[in-house]
Amino acid sequence: MPQTVAQSQRATETRAGIDVELCNVFKVFDGETAVRGVNLSIQKGEFFSILGPSGCGKTTTLRLIAGFETPSSGDLYIRGQSMSYVPPYRRPVNTVFQNYALFNHMTVWDNIAFGLRIKKCSRAQVRQRVADVLQLVKMDDYAQRFPAQLSGGQQQRVALARALVNRPAVVLLDEPLGALDLKLRKEMQVELSNLHQTLGVTFVMVTHDQEEALSLSDRIAVMRGGLIEQIGTPSQIYEHPSTPFVADFIGDTNLFQGYVEASDTADMQVTTQNGLKIRVKPSEYWTGDTNSPVVVSVRPEKIQVSLDLPTADSNCFEGRLKHVMYLGTHVHYLIELLSGDSLTVLQPNRLESLPEPHTPIHVYWSATDCLALTM
Repeated sequence: MPQTVAQSQRATETRAGIDVELCNVFKVFDGETAVRGVNLSIQKGEFFSILGPSGCGKTTTLRLIAGFETPSSGDLYIRGQSMSYVPPYRRPVNTVFQNYALFNHMTVWDNIAFGLRIKKCSRAQVRQRVADVLQLVKMDDYAQRFPAQLSGGQQQRVALARALVNRPAVVLLDEPLGALDLKLRKEMQVELSNLHQTLGVTFVMVTHDQEEALSLSDRIAVMRGGLIEQIGTPSQIYEHPSTPFVADFIGDTNLFQGYVEASDTADMQVTTQNGLKIRVKPSEYWTGDTNSPVVVSVRPEKIQVSLDLPTADSNCFEGRLKHVMYLGTHVHYLIELLSGDSLTVLQPNRLESLPEPHTPIHVYWSATDCLALTM
């Protein structure tokens, strides 16, 4: 049933500062559960990203916020108000789609003005607000062009302008840069970040691009199989993943499966399936004890390489160089350890000559540069 005035006031008070809230939300399609009990609070003015592989439920979650889908169970609030009985066009949100969804028969000006005219704003209001948002996205000189006469980046700006002109509480971004080439995508990331900071509007973005989420977001929710695996800032998600899936999905990492041989409050010794003995710092999410199965995660950039035997106290292993990839600013090494384990190493390019494949090589890292994660 719709909220009473008193219920609405209490909801607004308890959710002050939160623009979007999902409470134990489920969505089932033909017996298949796409979203499984999602709990999520997005702060006012935040750039929040929902990240995950295809089919994880991230787009369904965005469509639930937009009102294009209805929760099978659970509650969804925008600015403290229940959206259970609110249709999409009545919600204080606007969506920017990956394909932009511009009207090809309309000029840029008319595309942006369309929503204002539907709301029956006065001509003076339409003129002023369209002019303001065109200036904001730097498309003043293209007002009379048609979408087909614009580049992909320009069409993206028009789609953003059309969403912003209605002054929504929340802007929803569905893979907003996915259709752009790499160089233009990088440029638009900067513009999108600047635009968000200028406006102070809440942005909720869905993406499968880890770098995009890390570079743009205040916080990130990582999804898998309809569930949220972890929510945190970009640095928390990258440096302190809560599960092996998050560690593997966000950036690159080397994962070793094994069991805990010994532990204390500072670190623990893990013996891997191939017999490597790794000293490791327990993750804050670690819940096991001695003899527990464990996954050790170590990022490629945390690993050092040396042709000579280093003086490292722990986590020093010999191997053979299998492949070297020159990346300009960095060098990527693929190394096979004597144990049979393979690992990747990423090191800054220091203009030194690169070793030849099959060269004996040592790798080493400290216990604080790797994490023990619960399997």
